[in-house]
Amino acid sequence: MNICKTVTLRTRPIKNGTQLSFYLDYYPGYRDEESMKTIRHESLGIYIYAKPKNQREKLYNETMTEKAEAVRCNRFESIVNERYDFFDRNKLRGSFLDYFKKKADKKNTKWQNVYKYFEKFVEGKCTFEEINVDLCVKFMEFLLTTTQLKHPTVKLHTNTASGYWSTFRAVLHTAYRDHKIKDNPNGYLDRIDTIPTEKEHLSQQELITLAETPCKHQVLKEAFLFSCLTGLRKSDIMALTWNKIQPYGDGGMFITVRMQKTKQLIKNPISEEALELIGFHDEDADRKPTDKVFVGLRNCMTQKPLKDWLDASGITKHISYHCSRHTFGSLQADAGTSIYAIQRMLGHKNVETTQIYADMSDETKKASVNRITLKPTTSPAPEPDAPISVQVNPAESA
Repeated sequence: MNICKTVTLRTRPIKNGTQLSFYLDYYPGYRDEESMKTIRHESLGIYIYAKPKNQREKLYNETMTEKAEAVRCNRFESIVNERYDFFDRNKLRGSFLDYFKKKADKKNTKWQNVYKYFEKFVEGKCTFEEINVDLCVKFMEFLLTTTQLKHPTVKLHTNTASGYWSTFRAVLHTAYRDHKIKDNPNGYLDRIDTIPTEKEHLSQQELITLAETPCKHQVLKEAFLFSCLTGLRKSDIMALTWNKIQPYGDGGMFITVRMQKTKQLIKNPISEEALELIGFHDEDADRKPTDKVFVGLRNCMTQKPLKDWLDASGITKHISYHCSRHTFGSLQADAGTSIYAIQRMLGHKNVETTQIYADMSDETKKASVNRITLKPTTSPAPEPDAPISVQVNPAESA
């Protein structure tokens, strides 16, 4: 597409020709960054008298014409800045909050939560021009001291603040990349250190007990246990369709999923128990390849209904839905599965992340604790050497 070369101020008659409306004529047009549509005309919403009858109307026309011309000059300046890679200072007066919200709405719940905290921090107003190191540092301090939005009496956990802060820094990087801010503050901003926490998970016996316990929502039970057997996140479970489960050439089945969180593509074998759990071999099932596997599963089920099910099983651990993924990783480590195999099955980018499950392995810990002893070791007494039997030839002895 050709670069816009001229911006001309024009008028057109409205209201039966009694007034004129100002508009801008772009030649040959430009592409809007947000809508990606080609813009050739822009109405300014500025009107003048077509035939002024007195001095007051003439002065009014002169004033409005000056304002319309000022807008034309601003638009043309922006085009020149874009053409020659000058930073457009007019953009600095734009709303950073509006930009942030549009990005968050296209991302996920975490981005949307960070937007809500930042909106609260700046009290609903923030321009690109206000984004600097000092403001960002104050927002970091705000995250470390503020309370939860849903529970105003509970302080935001340090690890949650750390995750939100990383997301906010990603927003800053995106704004800098989009030429919305002149400088990127990230080079001057520190990270928020996280506090090591125990990744809660179910033991093998607890998993069996839970599987034997009735659940009010059968689809929740099937989905949670399927996650324990496959390591899939809740977001991937809710989006899972039947065409993602495919056969190997030499028998068996595998599941292929591009994880919504990391965009990593995984291709993992599925156990027969997992297939039985979802009724994969049910020939009478009326389903299409694009149908969801867990029909009717909702986010709200993973809160109180999940807790009620765990309580009914007698499990007192604080288990969230995501703990099903921890359960898969820790039980695989207990079973002696290679840490690199677990990494590939979970779709981790770094093996350091997967190493946590090896550290969580209860069976490994149990096997290792008895290796250190306070008692002297007694080695068994060596057996006396057996006499050497020599076979003598009777003829020789004679």
